[in-house]
Amino acid sequence: MSQSKRAIAIVVTALLVTGLPGGRGPQAASHREAPLTAIDRTADITDFYAFVTYADPDKVTFILDVDPFLEPSNGPNYFPFDDHVLYAIHVDNDNDAVEDVSLEVRFTTEIRAPQVPVGLVGAGGGVTAPANSPPPVAPGSALIPPAITALQGPGSEGLSLRQAFTVTLVRGHGLAAVRIPLPPAAGGTLFAVPSNVGPRTMPDYAALARQGIYDLGHGVRVFAGTIDDPFWIDLGATFDSLNFRVIPDHDVSGNGGYGSTNIPAVLTDGQDTAAANFVSDSVSGFNVNAIAVEVPITMLTRRGTLPPADSPGATLGAWGTTSRRSVSVRPKGAIGRSGVIVQSLVPDAASFKQVQRMGNPLFNELLIGTGFKDFWSRALPKDDAQFAAFALDPLIARVAQAAYGGAFDIAPAPRADLLPVVRYLPPIAAAGTAGGPVADLLRLNVGVPATPYGQIDRLGLLGGDRAGFPNGRRPQDDVTDIVLRLVVGGVLANDAGGASLNRFPNNRLGDGVNVNDVPYETSFPYIAFAQSGRDRRHLDPGEAGGGPVN
Repeated sequence: MSQSKRAIAIVVTALLVTGLPGGRGPQAASHREAPLTAIDRTADITDFYAFVTYADPDKVTFILDVDPFLEPSNGPNYFPFDDHVLYAIHVDNDNDAVEDVSLEVRFTTEIRAPQVPVGLVGAGGGVTAPANSPPPVAPGSALIPPAITALQGPGSEGLSLRQAFTVTLVRGHGLAAVRIPLPPAAGGTLFAVPSNVGPRTMPDYAALARQGIYDLGHGVRVFAGTIDDPFWIDLGATFDSLNFRVIPDHDVSGNGGYGSTNIPAVLTDGQDTAAANFVSDSVSGFNVNAIAVEVPITMLTRRGTLPPADSPGATLGAWGTTSRRSVSVRPKGAIGRSGVIVQSLVPDAASFKQVQRMGNPLFNELLIGTGFKDFWSRALPKDDAQFAAFALDPLIARVAQAAYGGAFDIAPAPRADLLPVVRYLPPIAAAGTAGGPVADLLRLNVGVPATPYGQIDRLGLLGGDRAGFPNGRRPQDDVTDIVLRLVVGGVLANDAGGASLNRFPNNRLGDGVNVNDVPYETSFPYIAFAQSGRDRRHLDPGEAGGGPVN
């Protein structure tokens, strides 16, 4: 870390200890964001969500997405979860950035038909050899099992590659942790929902996917499987050094926009409120793997109660992790032909090492320096003060200011307006809440009731929707636009000098992608099921629904 960043970190730490006025911070989704996870895709967390359940204000839904850019047609093995990865969701309920409640998920893969060359296969009532079938296969012999209509029992014969999984509730941490298995309430086994191969193999995929929703008792439900990637963004423009596309000015009101600012990334009022895309969604047509869990709030809070929004105990910190088992290198005691003592790799039975983590979206992707990303992925949230300089003097804000000729005002570092994203502060946490250390946690005030599904504002808190990001995160929250405005604009809180930057054009930044390419489920697990391998479509600029090419 440079001297200047180290100095900023010291100042920031002092500010964090003494407390600061409300503000908000950085975020974003993370597909292949760190060098190590870019080559370890099954352990790569793409998005993490936590929100009060729309249909039940007494529960919270968590969604952990992994394994980015799954091409739906890419058989024959498609994209199972990794049996060697421990997937976990953590909750801090006493403001110290250490997990108090965790949910751990492990997978086990079976190959049920080892002679069949594809993992998922089936058609109609089954396909048999025709009358002219040459020997040794006799006419009428079964060639392909019936279409896949079930995860177990009749209709599941085509699921050669099938995954079972377990869920464990962990209370506490370290050696004192108490582990409680959560089996299906109805008995049996939990099975992951496979990829959507296509209509011949899986004629009613939605019905098949819903079979993967399990009641675990105690008010807990779980779903694991391949889904449509719920995130949306113009990745190509964002990573071309913020080279956002020119969006035709559809707003003739004269109320701001690209036409009056010469900044492509500034939306008109009409574009800002539209439930439509003016640029293509770079992840459209791709799938990811997801674990969704719905949990009673009383199972998560420090006192086991449902605290009101103005209670210091109402705000939780949540994050997801992936970990791989440690391996020890031990001598066998034998001498090999080369004269070297033969060694063996022995898995440590109970020891896992963290590979990846995620709280706020885009935190690692847009804020942390490339040389620090893997280190950040392995670090624990309670130690995040060491990264405070990245979070509270974000380079991307300075780049945006420079790229557009100083059109944006940004506050001087350290950015006090970003502190509420990395501490327990208003407007997410109630006044009087212990701020805790700097930590990348997705903070959720569980006392704020969920916004009804049809009334959700894509801009979350920035749009006046108190139940939206950065108060937790829902699939409908447009974290790209929100993060751009927070990082560049400081639009939720004043800076350290008390100045507000919540003004045009800071508060109209956007990439022109406002919605997902397919609608979400309106009930648990609240995400769209996997796109069809046969019929998927990726939208590019210049084609119908793909936006402009500028």
